[in-house]
Amino acid sequence: MAQEIERKFLVNGDDWRQLAEGSPYRQGYIPSQGATVRIRVVGNQGYLTIKGPTVNFSRSEFEYLIPLADAQEMLDTLCDRPFIEKIRYKIELAGLVWEIDEFAGVNQGLILAEVELADEAQQIDIPHWIGTEVTGDHRYFNSYLVKHPFSQW
Repeated sequence: MAQEIERKFLVNGDDWRQLAEGSPYRQGYIPSQGATVRIRVVGNQGYLTIKGPTVNFSRSEFEYLIPLADAQEMLDTLCDRPFIEKIRYKIELAGLVWEIDEFAGVNQGLILAEVELADEAQQIDIPHWIGTEVTGDHRYFNSYLVKHPFSQW
């Protein structure tokens, strides 16, 4: 089984911007019970991701490449609105990849950083542009932001 172990943080300032170029992401969520089902388009590639419930920093995750046309049709016909729109930046530091998501649309103004770990006890060096940790705060899950956009907080 695939396992995602991830910590999530708010981002401070703009120093991180000079470290990477971003890629546009558009994603939606198919309503389901007990699992998160996400459809994502990144550039010209589609993805289907299924995630289990989060326990501490971990959850099961299964991700599959799917044809772009299928991903776009699923977004248009099966997914809740609004979509998650964001630019993702990937920054490699100290052997880890930090993913910075700068949200657009109804979540504009929100900037989050995520880092995937090998295990929950892994120690990490926190870059100076990382702010408050929000790993356990469900309000910062993309699937929550679809139904409760940041602009409405």
